[in-house]
Parts: sequence; C-alpha cells; structure tokens
Amino acid sequence: MVASLPKEQSQTKANKTDRHETILTPRFYTTDFDAMANMDISLTEADFEAILQEFKADYNRKHFVRDREFDQSWDHIDPDIQRSFRTFLEGSCTSEFSGFLLYKEISVKMKEKNPLMAEIFALMSRDEARHAGFLNKAMPDFKLSLDLSSLSKSKKYVYFEPKFIFYATYLSEKIGYWRYIKIHQHLAAHPENRIYPIFKFFENWCQDENRHGDFCNLLLKSQPQFLNDWKAKLWCRFFLLSVFATMYLNDICNRADFYAAIGMDTRKYVDEVLRDTNRDSAKAFPVILDLDNPKFWAYLDKCVDNNTQLSEIQSSSAPKFLKTLRKLPYYVSNGLQFLKLYLLKPIDIQKGVVL
Repeated sequence: MVASLPKEQSQTKANKTDRHETILTPRFYTTDFDAMANMDISLTEADFEAILQEFKADYNRKHFVRDREFDQSWDHIDPDIQRSFRTFLEGSCTSEFSGFLLYKEISVKMKEKNPLMAEIFALMSRDEARHAGFLNKAMPDFKLSLDLSSLSKSKKYVYFEPKFIFYATYLSEKIGYWRYIKIHQHLAAHPENRIYPIFKFFENWCQDENRHGDFCNLLLKSQPQFLNDWKAKLWCRFFLLSVFATMYLNDICNRADFYAAIGMDTRKYVDEVLRDTNRDSAKAFPVILDLDNPKFWAYLDKCVDNNTQLSEIQSSSAPKFLKTLRKLPYYVSNGLQFLKLYLLKPIDIQKGVVL
C-alpha cells in the first residue's frame, strides 16, 4: 500500500506535474513604456475621465468573496472532470495574473508623464489581481497550487510594441467577456449543471472584462495611427486569428470534458464566443475575420487533428529524439494551416465586404 501524500505535498506535486509550457500557454508581456507614456490622448481625454470614474466606482469591490458553499470536499467530482477543471483554473488564473502584472507595470511607468492613464491602468490591475486571487483560492479544492509570486519570476516575458499590446489586450478582454457571460447564461438556465460555486461569480466577473475591453477600444481610437493604414489591417488579422485559433485549440483539445461536465456543447460554445468577439471587434479594428467561410473552420479542425496526434506521440514510450522526429510533420502542417487561415480574405469594416 502506497502512503498518500500530505495535502501540501499533493498540491505541490500536482502543480509540478500538470503544468507544462506549450504554444497555447498564456504568455506574460512587456512593452515600450516610455512610448506609451508619451501618447497624446488630448482629443479623447474627457472619455478617459469618464471611464476612470466608472473604474473608481468599483462595482465588484465586495463581490469576489468565498462563501460557505466552498467549504466542502469536491472529491465526488469525476477525476477526469477534475483534471480538465484544473486546466481551466490554471489557464484562467495565469491569464488574469499576466494582465495584472502588465497593467501594474504600465501604471507605474506612466505615473509621472500621464497620471490619468496611470490611474486607469492601476484600477485595471486591481481587477485582474482580484480575479487571479479568487481563481488561485479555488485551486486547493482540486489539490492544485500555483505560486503566483514565483510564476512572475520564472515566466519568460514577450516584448510587444504598444499598438500590439492594445490589439492583444482588447481581444483578450472581449473574448473573456463572451466566454464568461455565455457560461453564466447557460448555468442560469440549467442550474443543475453548476458543479462548483465559482460559476455564481461569472456575471459580475464578465462585466469587469467588458469595461476593460471598452477602455482598450478607446485607447485604440485615441491613436488612429494604429488603425488607419494597410499594415494595421494585416496586424489586426494576425491578432484576431492568433487569439481565435488559441481559444479553439485550447477548448476543443484540452477543455471539452470541462464543458461537457457543465452540460455545454464545446463546439457550439466556441463557435458562439468567436462569432460574438469577431462582431465586437468591428467596433475597434479596420478588418475582422470572415467566419462564414467554411474553410476557416476546416483549417482549424485540421489543427485539432494534428494536436491529437502530437499528444499521442508525447504520451508514447518512444525515445525523446524519435518523438521529436515523429512530431515534425504535424508541426509543419499546423504552420501551413495557420498560413492558409491568414490568407483567407477578411471583411473590411468600412466597406462591409470581404476584401
């Protein structure tokens, strides 16, 4: 008989064995803070003042508090569902914490030159820290731990120019809104599928994401040079595709059991989230993706098939060098699918037609 690990050790063990870096893992970002601090926002300053007052209201100040419903064992949940739920918790927590670090750093670096924007970013970081902390407190319920302080030191930081930060954060916040609101709407209609009390908090949570997205939209509008040339159209297509493909592959390949556990059809859910995010993006970007083109979904499904093969190879007992060799064709195929996705004609917002 093998002795069971004490709770602290089992959580640490889960943290070490379950976490691994892939192209789909949430990233941490840095940027040119001086350039961001020197942005001219004079034409939209009144709008930023209004957003600041909304953030100061802090509607969710007392919302994210664990209640007595959390105080129980969750061992009755099927182990496979627990595993997929851990993936959801860890990915979401890392993403929220990444946002906290980025917004906090921007706030600190902008404080002297642009105190208005610095205060807004500080309040955004407050929201992200609150979300990350709430998710992190849920992890021990599933014998998982994530040391956020060490994570910030061990993670590799990716440099993005300010305009790329704005593209990425706008999409991240908007897709986060649609993800959370659709889960909330589903569980409001089917409360019997609410397997864990964290879902009670999603309605207010997604409103934070929506406010953040509106702020990022205003940031883009305040800097028209980020949107009004042919290069902007190419970059907006790239970021839309990157964010959409990442969600599609993550949810279809890694989280289908989680959505099934709460009674959701994963493909229907992903389809709706991407379409609503794409439609919202027309308010900010000069182009959006043509999601009515059947080739878009066919190329993504080919990536899903490739990732399934990659997972099977990784879990095999073959030597490492042989695994790498066998994976290569599928990596090449994924790259080819992404290229074909990028070359699909987008929709020009001003013209309202496929380019």
